[in-house]
Amino acid sequence: MKMIVGLGNPGKKYENTKHNVGFMTVDRLAKTYNTSFKKSSFEAQVADFFVNGEKILLVKPQTYMNDSGRAVGPLMTYFGIEIEELVVICDDLDLAFGKVRLRQKGSAGGHNGLKSIISHLGTNEFRRLKIGIGHPQAHTSVIHHVLQPFNKQEQAVMTDSINQAEEAIEYFIDNNNFVQTMNRFN
Repeated sequence: MKMIVGLGNPGKKYENTKHNVGFMTVDRLAKTYNTSFKKSSFEAQVADFFVNGEKILLVKPQTYMNDSGRAVGPLMTYFGIEIEELVVICDDLDLAFGKVRLRQKGSAGGHNGLKSIISHLGTNEFRRLKIGIGHPQAHTSVIHHVLQPFNKQEQAVMTDSINQAEEAIEYFIDNNNFVQTMNRFN
């Protein structure tokens, strides 16, 4: 079993913001695999499907970004998900806008959603796929930057990035080898 978690904030207000690229990616995966999200009792929306007989869970925590671990930890326990079966998809301020990067483990790098997951799991040894949203312009706060919707030009770039992220996750689901996936998509 694999669990693919897209990070974001719930609600229409945050729907197309930079902080929600994780949600956007798992939404795209759900559409590709013809499944839909349902509310779970773990403060998350969960969709599932099977590939080659293996169950795949798509998860969108509904706890708001800064408390994502509150949903991820209990879901992993309930479904018996091993740490190497978890992939977290999130935005990254330190990556160039639109750049997609896969990592086997690492620090939170200042990302509050990752900090929360690390805190709840007690480890940073989980896989992640990061999508670059770039740094804020001068005189723009980080909070304003990540909660800002994409402009038309940014949206075109981000659509390509989410396509690439989806392709990487599909490849990983299919071949079950994260190192190969990193080598192919990084």
